[in-house]
Amino acid sequence: MNKEDLRIVYMGTPDFAVEPLRRLLEGGYNVAGVITMPDKPAGRGHKLQASPVKQFALEHNLPLLQPEKLKAENFLEALRAWKADLQIVVAFRMLPEVVWAMPRLGTFNLHASLLPQYRGAAPINWAVINGETETGITTFFLKQEIDTGEVIQQVRIPIADTDDAGAVHDRLMTLGGRLVTETVDAILAGEVRPIPQEEMYQPGSELRPAPKIFKETCRISWNQPVKTVYDFVRGLSPHPTAWTELHQPETEPVVVKVFETEKLPQSHDLTPGTIRTDGKTYLHVAAADGFIGIRSLQLPGKKRLNTDELLRGFRIKEGSRME
Repeated sequence: MNKEDLRIVYMGTPDFAVEPLRRLLEGGYNVAGVITMPDKPAGRGHKLQASPVKQFALEHNLPLLQPEKLKAENFLEALRAWKADLQIVVAFRMLPEVVWAMPRLGTFNLHASLLPQYRGAAPINWAVINGETETGITTFFLKQEIDTGEVIQQVRIPIADTDDAGAVHDRLMTLGGRLVTETVDAILAGEVRPIPQEEMYQPGSELRPAPKIFKETCRISWNQPVKTVYDFVRGLSPHPTAWTELHQPETEPVVVKVFETEKLPQSHDLTPGTIRTDGKTYLHVAAADGFIGIRSLQLPGKKRLNTDELLRGFRIKEGSRME
């Protein structure tokens, strides 16, 4: 069978999932249909908003399904009617066996980590938060337990100390598009030799998870080493964004989002969270073993600004606190 005859059903939702779908279409692969999440309310008006994958599918006149429930019989009937030979999943949701076992060639997933490390919903964020110097992408065949199927292919990339999660996301997104088409080609050619993840464990290494990130997860703890706080901020930048509360005398606390910082190792006897500033150009916050220099931040209802820009219009006093 060649790629024009191979019927592919593609499942995905966010921007990360658009690039592989684009590569499949541009490569002449036969995308029989696309499945994405139902439209969700977004923005101040809570208007229903289509996912990036839905927008792309509509622009290219691809058949589309948006099931609420993946075990609903009307959805399963529509999926069977597409007669997929192969299903591809990129940043979608956990599939029931009745769905992933349907195609004769199986279903494979693209995951943004070097499995078996960082199984879960937020692998890019957690890899950067944990100060990893390397990550990558993996294609693997689905089975029931999430992110545990046999590995087909992996690509590794370095993480620089200056990279934030957004930069890593964009590099992996581009590589992911290429890896998906290479994986399809390998399956078509009968060249796939899947490797059980149990065989990929490195003796003595710790398996790190990548659970979903909630708002409270993103609160900065200043009573940590400088490196830990620095990695935490860049691991959540630009989204969902680390935050802290600014406490100043005689004013209500203000939530501040922090996007970019620098490490300032320096001994001090200040309580972590104490602010040093000249009120004009810099904002340094005490951590356990030095200071974190805040380079860009955002106040409620305002846009992201560099620190010197924000200080021109908003007064932060020396000795105030971040908590």
